[in-house]
Amino acid sequence: MSNWKKLLIEPLRKTNPVMVLVLGICSCLAVTAKLKPALVMGASVTVVTAFSNLIISLLRKGIPSRIRIIVQLVVVSTLVILVDQFLKAFAYDVSKQLSVYVGLIITNCIIMGRLEAYALSHGPGESFLDGLGNGLGYSLILIIVAFFRELFGSGTLLGYQVIPQSLYEAGYQNNGLMILPPMALIVIGIIIWINNSKTESK
Repeated sequence: MSNWKKLLIEPLRKTNPVMVLVLGICSCLAVTAKLKPALVMGASVTVVTAFSNLIISLLRKGIPSRIRIIVQLVVVSTLVILVDQFLKAFAYDVSKQLSVYVGLIITNCIIMGRLEAYALSHGPGESFLDGLGNGLGYSLILIIVAFFRELFGSGTLLGYQVIPQSLYEAGYQNNGLMILPPMALIVIGIIIWINNSKTESK
């Protein structure tokens, strides 16, 4: 049980795929201008990572080594198509906002990295939890970045106004730079810096 907790908790900070391993940065830059798309993207990647880990773990003993990458891509692309169709059916507006980035989950190095590093050498239960933990770690960074970018860039969270109108009347203005992609990289850099500072101080 302690190993299962480790698989779920460590990717949130100690082995976080974005903050520590610096993987999956591209989508962090693209979908974090608003919190809602970031939440949906995080959930999508988590689902694909967890279930691709599970499926590859179940098939690992029957996959010839020379075609393992092809098999992994087929599994991941199938799951991504299912997630994309689900979003188009039940969350069409968010699907339109995410545009091609849902399809690009197929190329997300976090997913392929976990398949190669973990699912091919561990059992289905552990592999599923490993995928789930890494997906949640990725989602955590997306949510933090999107929270600050939407709050200071648009004055809203999940589309709802949170900065009082009285502040705007007093002269407050939204920071337009926050909704530009370079600011996502800067926010991620700050998160990495804070995490490294805490790690070094221990």
